Amino acid sequence: MKRVMGYCDRWSAGPGETVRFKVSCIDTTAYEAQIVRLKQPDAGKLATGFAPEPVEADCNGGHEGRYQPIPIGGAAAVGPHVALPGGGCFTLCGWVYPTTPEKGRQAVMGTWCEATRSGFGIEIGADGAFALRVGGTVLSSGVRLVARRWYFVAATFEAATGTMVLWQEPRTDHDFHPVDGAVVRGVAGAYGRTAHGFTFAAWANGAAEGPSAWGGLRFACHMNGRIDSPRLASVALDRAGIARLAGDPLDAALGRNLVAAWDFSLGISGETVSDIGPRRLHGTTINLPTRAMRGWNWDGTETNWTRAPHQYGAIHFHDTDLADACWADDFSFTVPEGLRSGVYAARLTTPDFEYWVPFFVVPPRGVGRSKVAFLASTATYTVYLNNRGRFLSTTTERYQGRVTVMDDIDALLVEFPEMGLSTYDRHSDGSGVSVSSRHRPMQNFRPNGRHWNFNLDLFIIDWLERLGGDYDVITEEDLHTHGYDLLKPYAVVLTGSHPEYDSRDMLDSFETYLRRGGRMMYMGGNGFYWRIAHHPVRPGVIEVRRAEGGVRAWDAEPGEAFHAFSGEYGGLWRRNMRAPQRLFGVGFISQGFDHCSYYRRTGDAADPRVAWMFAGVEGELLGDFGILQGGAAGLEIDAADWGLGTPKHALVVARSENHSNTYELVAEEVLIPHGATDAVINPDIHADMTFFETGQGGAVFSTGSIAYAGSLGWNGFDNNLFRLTTNVLNRFKDSKPFPEPGA
Repeated sequence: MKRVMGYCDRWSAGPGETVRFKVSCIDTTAYEAQIVRLKQPDAGKLATGFAPEPVEADCNGGHEGRYQPIPIGGAAAVGPHVALPGGGCFTLCGWVYPTTPEKGRQAVMGTWCEATRSGFGIEIGADGAFALRVGGTVLSSGVRLVARRWYFVAATFEAATGTMVLWQEPRTDHDFHPVDGAVVRGVAGAYGRTAHGFTFAAWANGAAEGPSAWGGLRFACHMNGRIDSPRLASVALDRAGIARLAGDPLDAALGRNLVAAWDFSLGISGETVSDIGPRRLHGTTINLPTRAMRGWNWDGTETNWTRAPHQYGAIHFHDTDLADACWADDFSFTVPEGLRSGVYAARLTTPDFEYWVPFFVVPPRGVGRSKVAFLASTATYTVYLNNRGRFLSTTTERYQGRVTVMDDIDALLVEFPEMGLSTYDRHSDGSGVSVSSRHRPMQNFRPNGRHWNFNLDLFIIDWLERLGGDYDVITEEDLHTHGYDLLKPYAVVLTGSHPEYDSRDMLDSFETYLRRGGRMMYMGGNGFYWRIAHHPVRPGVIEVRRAEGGVRAWDAEPGEAFHAFSGEYGGLWRRNMRAPQRLFGVGFISQGFDHCSYYRRTGDAADPRVAWMFAGVEGELLGDFGILQGGAAGLEIDAADWGLGTPKHALVVARSENHSNTYELVAEEVLIPHGATDAVINPDIHADMTFFETGQGGAVFSTGSIAYAGSLGWNGFDNNLFRLTTNVLNRFKDSKPFPEPGA
C-alpha cells in the first residue's frame, strides 16, 4: 500500500504567517496535498455530511516525496574535544540505575562508535552485565545486573601495559535482596580517537542518512535507565583515586588529569548537561530524556527537587524518548489576509491512502474578529498524541466494555512505533511517559476515526457553523504564551469537549477573564484536571507528572512529583487547591464508555435567573439522544461539589441519571475502599449542567459531559439540547451584564 504521513511546524498561524509541512512517504515517491477548512467531523449518516472546504493555495497538487525516518531514543552528547582521550590512559566512573538490563547491549558512557568500531566506553552487555569496551576488546563483569538498583561502575585503562579493570558495585537499597558485585581485569590493545565526541546512553553509529536528532549522527544501543555523576580522567586511577574522582573531582590531587565531571543536577529545566571541571565540556540531552529524577544519593528527606537539586542528579534515558522527528520541510502554506479563522488541515493522499495534518488559522494577534472564540484544546491534544495503550493495553477493552476498533492510520502507529508515545503510555522499561511533543507524525489528531478530543471538538465547530460561522478559533498553546490578552477581545469563550490539561498561566488567564466580566461555556467533561508544564524554550512540548491520585495510566515514583520544566508541583489541580469547581462549577466525578445517558431538568431550571436558557426548550429530559453512545451525558462526566469550590449561588439546572455500573467514582473520591462506588448504587455519580454569574457582568455555563458535543447536531439540529445551548451562546454574546451574584 502506498502511504503517506506528516506533521507541521506550528499549530496556529495568523494572516501572513507560514505553516511548514513535513512529509514522509512509504512505498511511494509521490503524493497529493490539498489545504481544506474543516467544518465537522467524519461521523457517518447520523451527523452532518463530512464536507471539508477546499482552500486555494499554491501548495495544492502533486508533490515528490521520500521516506523520512524518525531518530527516536534518549541520549546525551558532548561534542569533539582535544581533551577527550584518543588512545591513552583513562578512568571512567559514575552511578547507573539500569531498568532493562536484559534487553541486550546498551550504551552507558564513552567515546565508542558502532560504525567505526573504535573508541572506548562502558555499556551493559548482551549478558546483562556491565562491560568495558576498549577498541576491539570487551571485558564483562560476568555478574548480571538487577533492574532498578543503583550501581557504582568504574573502569580504567593503562595504555602502557594494556591493562583494563572494571568495577561493578551495587548500592544497598533498604532491602535484603542479595546482589553481587565484581572486579575484573583484562588486557586490551590500542583504541582510536573518534570524531563525534562523548555520549551517554547511546553509541554514535555514523552519519545519519536523513533526519538526525543531534549533529548529523545516527545512534544505536540506546539504554533504559538512569545515569548520575559521570566522571572522566586521563589517567588510570586505583580504587582510592576513583573514590576521589567520584566524590571530589575538583580535588587538586587530580590536577590536569581531570577531563570532565558532569553534574546532571545543574540546569534541570533545560537540555544542557554541565561539566563542572575546568575544561567545561558541556553537552546536550537528545530527545528530552526525563530530568528531575531521584539520584543515587536521594535519602527521602526532600521530595521537591528545587530545594535539594544535588539529590536529583540523575537523568532517566529511554529508548522511546522523542522530542522531534526532525523531518525536513516539504511544502508550506502562508495564511492569506482575509482567510476566515477556523480549523484547517492539509489533506495528504496517495491512490491508496489519506492522512490529515490539522492546524488552526487564528485572527491577527490581539484582535478579535468575532464576539465568540472557540478555544482549541491543544494541550490535551498534545498529551494524548499517539496513545498506543488504547490498542495494546489489555485494560482498554475492560473499562470501555467493547472491542477496540482500529483503522489504517491507527495501524501506522503499531507498524512504526518510532512515532512515539503519549503520556497515557509507558516507556519500554515500564516507567511512565511524562513528556509529549507535537513535532512528529500523529495517529489520533484528525477529523475521522475515534470520536475523542480533536475529532469530537469538531461537533462544536459543526454547531457554530450551523449558527452562521461567526466565531474565531484560538489555541491553548497561544493562551499559555499570551495569557489574558488572548481572551480579552471576546464576549464569550467556548472550550472543547475535554480541556483536561492546563498550566498555571492558562488557569490564571481564565480567572482574570472571568473576573473582568468575561463569559465562558465549558463544553465538555473532565476539564482542568491535570497540571502541566510547557517546555521553557520548545513550543509544543508538554510535561505531566501524575502525582497523588487521579485517574491515570501510571503514577509518579516517590520524590518525583515536581515538573522538571518548571519546578512546579504536578498532579491534579485539585491537589494544588485549584479544583475545577472553583472556576467552572463542576469537576470530574466518573467515567464510563459502554453507554451515555441523558439529563433531567432540576428545580433550579425554574429559577428566573435562567428563564432565558429554557426559552423554547421542551421536555424534562435533555439530550436523551446522541452520536456518542446514545446520549449527551457520558464518557467522562463532572459534578458540582460545594466543598471543592462550586459557588454557593450556582444553579444545577439539569442532572444526568441512569448511568450503568461501569461508571465508577474517580479514585480521588474514594478514601476508604467500599462496595458502593458505581453509578447504580452511588447517587453522587451524575453530570451536572450548571450556571452561575461571576461578577462584573460575567457568567459561566458548564455542560459536565464529554459526550455533550455529540448531541448538538442530532436530528439535523432539531433537538432541545441544540436550542438550550444556542440560547446560552446568544445570551452570553449579548452585552447586557449579568447581575452580581446574590443580587
